[in-house]
Amino acid sequence: MMLKIYLDGRFVPETEARVSVFDHGLLYGDGVFEGIRAYNGYVFKLEAHLERLYASARAILLEIPLTKDQFREAILEILRVNNLRDAYIRPVVTRGVGDLGLDPRKCARPTVIITEEWKSLYGAQVLERGLRAIVVTVRNRPPESLLPPMVKSLNYLTNILARIEANVYGADEAIMLDIQGHVSEGSADNVFIVRDGELYTPPLLHILPGITRQTVIELAQAEGITVHETHFGLAELYTANEVFLTGTAAEIVPIVEIDGQAIGEGKPGPITRRLWERFKAITGTPETGTPIY
Repeated sequence: MMLKIYLDGRFVPETEARVSVFDHGLLYGDGVFEGIRAYNGYVFKLEAHLERLYASARAILLEIPLTKDQFREAILEILRVNNLRDAYIRPVVTRGVGDLGLDPRKCARPTVIITEEWKSLYGAQVLERGLRAIVVTVRNRPPESLLPPMVKSLNYLTNILARIEANVYGADEAIMLDIQGHVSEGSADNVFIVRDGELYTPPLLHILPGITRQTVIELAQAEGITVHETHFGLAELYTANEVFLTGTAAEIVPIVEIDGQAIGEGKPGPITRRLWERFKAITGTPETGTPIY
């Protein structure tokens, strides 16, 4: 099926969707983006994703040329145009077309792109087999940097280098540490560990505030599972009873091996499975989603 793409207010066939070679999103990674999922005709946590998109844009002084209401409607309309009920949606806002210099004042107007597709990141079998990960040498950006980790920008080279290192060593995923040696994030996911029936996840200071991460925290608390948002290191990671990653595309993904060491019993654990079942039960519902049609 030939999908249509939202490009600056127009719906164009994907083969005709073009961005200028002078767009600063391409030249310098100057822009922000989101990853959003639609399930069974409902866009999951759309308001939270829009809030994060606009917060990221504010952090880099990028003025999105649409109101939140207009952006929401554009996302829903691109799904309607393509007759989709289940999808992965990628809104992108770049600084726009400028010259070869860095000065964003040369960019007359930001470029807004919304694309979508439906593809499972890891496949349905991942809950049964789990993933193998390595702790990579690439360190996550510190919050003291001018572009802190909570900004979801188009500059993803740190994450890409982490994924390349995982690929080189034949692992499914990468886990990054921060510059203090604390466990930080996956290549594009938040990290959770289970110890003695309780959940631990890094605090937001060093990581992207994941929408799925927050959803899992709320689901765990509703199940009576204690959640700690705190720093932990490699020792706690290697000796955890369970480890899993969360993200919009990944959902909830069990990690069964890290750096060649089995995690727990070397298979997806009961709390990971329990939270995955609770998560799937709340997707595609009017309680957590915005209706497309």
